[in-house]
Amino acid sequence: MTRAVAFSVFLALGLAVVAAFVAPRPAMAQEVLTPNPAIEAVIGSQFDAFRAEDVVQAWQFASPNIQGLFGSPERFGQMVQQGYPMVWDPADVNFIDLQALGGLIVQRVEVVDQNGTLHYLGYAMVETENGWRINGVQVLRAPALGA
Repeated sequence: MTRAVAFSVFLALGLAVVAAFVAPRPAMAQEVLTPNPAIEAVIGSQFDAFRAEDVVQAWQFASPNIQGLFGSPERFGQMVQQGYPMVWDPADVNFIDLQALGGLIVQRVEVVDQNGTLHYLGYAMVETENGWRINGVQVLRAPALGA
């Protein structure tokens, strides 16, 4: 298997596992929570690190599960750059709301990419002994107008 094919398989499997962490669950109770500045700071700091192309720093904000999945900051950075280009180099980032979905804590984020396209992302967060960490990101459907 060539390196390109092996990396593509690794990327596809990695994205599938990450999506499984934040995939919608049927009949989950949804509750909007008070904004959490610590969660917003972690996500914002990871965006800043990606903008600076500092994957080692961005890696520090990933949960132990995500770090175990990708194994190195370089692989993690490749996955983000290829799978989430709007996260790698956003033009603008806005925090929408924090939600409890069953047992998950999800920060919804609006990202404008360099082409001006809006993207809505759900950041699954986990509290560790080192503070809040990002446990997965899922691209969400845009909210309905007037919602």
